[in-house]
Amino acid sequence: MVMNWLRSNRYAAIMLTLVRLYLGWEWTKAGWHKLTGDKAFDAAGFIKGAIAKPVLDSGTHERIYPNFIGFLHDFALPNVKLFNILVPWGELFVGIGLLLGALTTAAVFFGLLMNFMYMFAGTVSTNPWLVLLSFFIIAAGSNAGKFGLDHYILPFLHHWWLKGKEAARGRGRTRGTHV
Repeated sequence: MVMNWLRSNRYAAIMLTLVRLYLGWEWTKAGWHKLTGDKAFDAAGFIKGAIAKPVLDSGTHERIYPNFIGFLHDFALPNVKLFNILVPWGELFVGIGLLLGALTTAAVFFGLLMNFMYMFAGTVSTNPWLVLLSFFIIAAGSNAGKFGLDHYILPFLHHWWLKGKEAARGRGRTRGTHV
């Protein structure tokens, strides 16, 4: 019942638009700050800090996310220049997508992915709050972008997808008829 309301109700779409705008503003602000700050954004310090002080179990003092620390050590740190581009631009594009209501579900998915990465690294900050609000956007699906560009983009993408499937089915039938 709640899911149906989130996914189809006009009043839910209005509420979700407010949540989406808040999330979009937070992501845009974070990305913009990293791109235009006094110093060039450098993820190396953050990555090194997450490796040096991983999230530990309070009882056993063992690493809780050893695979994530391995990812940071073996992939992120050696490729920090790539992350120096991906992080600020990713935050900015997630924010813009949410503000405009354009590909809202994809934008919030990538926002959630970044939030979880920050939390795995031990940064709490506003991340749990943003994750909680993002789950409402994910659960609502296209209704979260109803009052945004998704109102125009999603029908176009749906038509394009169906047209591609029709063409693929047509090609599949003709292949078997040629000798």
